[in-house]
Amino acid sequence: MKLTIFAGTPGAGKTAVLLHMLKTLIRQGVRPSIVKIDCLYTDDHERFSQCNIPVLLGLSKDMCPDHFSIYNTEEMISFAEKNNSDYLIVETAGLCHRCAPYTENCVGVCVTDATSGPNNPMKTGPFLSCADIVVVTKGDMISQAEREIFRERVLESNPQCKIVDANGLSGQGCAELAQLIGDNKKEVTRHEQLRHNAPFSVCTLCAGEKRVNRNFHRGLLRNMNGFQEYVGE
Repeated sequence: MKLTIFAGTPGAGKTAVLLHMLKTLIRQGVRPSIVKIDCLYTDDHERFSQCNIPVLLGLSKDMCPDHFSIYNTEEMISFAEKNNSDYLIVETAGLCHRCAPYTENCVGVCVTDATSGPNNPMKTGPFLSCADIVVVTKGDMISQAEREIFRERVLESNPQCKIVDANGLSGQGCAELAQLIGDNKKEVTRHEQLRHNAPFSVCTLCAGEKRVNRNFHRGLLRNMNGFQEYVGE
């Protein structure tokens, strides 16, 4: 079974692109299962169900959706195996721009919005720089010069990636994306490892501390000058 992980910022058009791409894969005889990861609410899983695709929904609630996706990977694989699927496709919400949920044997797809600004690819961190494919959406809403600048910024962040210009409304570019994903020869295993480490610590804010004074926080802290320090008990 093959694994594809879709990441990207909210509103970039991940689900719309994915639905068009799935139609192409299904016409090619692929049997996919979908896992949709979101934070508090989504009805996107219903759109997948309407296409008669097995879908599993996970809500991370008060946890990072990428972290939630990572430690539930084995359950997702089991879900796809029960459906006799040859492709498992995971769409994760992605919020902080720092996490990268891609595993060594997956196809990592980053969906990014061209209207987010020319420097946005430089701000999105490992979930773009570690991706195999970067899908650029909403390019029809900016000028040709802006599209070229955005493309160059993507390649500066990830020189090895393949860039696909896609339109979530018309489906343009989604057949090309399906072809690139279909070219993947790697099989997912139950011993997957991440391509890039997750953020370096769990802080006291994550554990529920509400007071903002620095004296109430422990662990690895980063100062305004960029340096880290460890604050113990």
